[in-house]
Amino acid sequence: MLTTKNPDKNAVYIGLMSGTSLDGADGVLVRLPATEHEHMELLGSAYIPFNEELRQQALQLQQSGENEIHREALLANALAHCYSECVKALLVHHPEVSVYAIGVHGQTIRHRPELGYTRQTNNPALLAELTGIDVIADFRSRDVAAGGQGAPLVPAFHRAVFAAKEQCRVVANIGGISNISILAADGTTTGFDTGPGNVLMDYWIKQHQGLSYDANGTWSAQGQVNQSLLASLMSEPYLHLAPPKSTGRDLFHADWLQQHLQAFSMLAAVDVQATLCAYTAQSLGQAILANATQTQTVYVCGGGAYNTTLMNMLQASLKSAGSNAQVQSTAQLGVAPEHVEALAFAWLAQQFCLRQAGNLPEVTGAKGLRVLGALYPA
Repeated sequence: MLTTKNPDKNAVYIGLMSGTSLDGADGVLVRLPATEHEHMELLGSAYIPFNEELRQQALQLQQSGENEIHREALLANALAHCYSECVKALLVHHPEVSVYAIGVHGQTIRHRPELGYTRQTNNPALLAELTGIDVIADFRSRDVAAGGQGAPLVPAFHRAVFAAKEQCRVVANIGGISNISILAADGTTTGFDTGPGNVLMDYWIKQHQGLSYDANGTWSAQGQVNQSLLASLMSEPYLHLAPPKSTGRDLFHADWLQQHLQAFSMLAAVDVQATLCAYTAQSLGQAILANATQTQTVYVCGGGAYNTTLMNMLQASLKSAGSNAQVQSTAQLGVAPEHVEALAFAWLAQQFCLRQAGNLPEVTGAKGLRVLGALYPA
């Protein structure tokens, strides 16, 4: 029990993450050092895709509807079983490993920090029951209670793992939504959600190609960017707000996109896809240039790191604005892009167990440092 003992110096944690893209659950098994001066040891990783029914249930809960409390409870139970399968997959080759705790993000279905809440649905009590391991969950609520956005939470982890002395680095996480962590040369860290990542591109290719995502950006590369549509998308007021700020499907959803497309009904679907890809790249590049002018390298994680067209567009966006920053994958720093967020929630679980802060007030706008999470004992 976490209440009766402290973590060992190099305790093993599991991190579980399912993001805005609603593709599935990523999990990592990792040995975490107790200090920032030692290296973490990734013992294993696993991925459990969401079935279409679960994905649709989560999508439907993005908006209010009939009997939604009941539907959310059923979704939470289904997610717990999915997360449990991910834990089993992680441990099947490591039966000798004793896991200290699981850090699980849950699935965001509403994010309204301006109204004082964020909702990541999950059933951590059931997950603890299914796995026999202590579960730490609900990481965002305490930051929101302290007046913060509750997001992004990954910059503190990025600082611990990716920061370098006398270098300004940006870590760009491109999942459904994009966010950046600015790791300044002087040791300070800031960050915020920049806008859409893959969420609009995934929606559009699903509608027109029946695919879940644009693998390698192949379809985007076949189209032509429409500059008028891109300008319309770039006019979104959120992009011009000063941080701290965070966003999600509450803003960037199908109806939002359709409103912008009303004046472009004759545009070929492939050209819309190319423009949506450019939108992610340009909004991300604009945020980097406006807030991290001394950036030397932008390290990309999340699914977007595997979209070659998007990576090339991001590099071109920075170059066209006069930046010499190079765009690379976090793999260049020894961490695969698909593992970064799950590792972050393993790290946040460790922070909770050590009773150390997991947020950065300068990122989220919270009143101060806070221990994040809630314990569900096995």
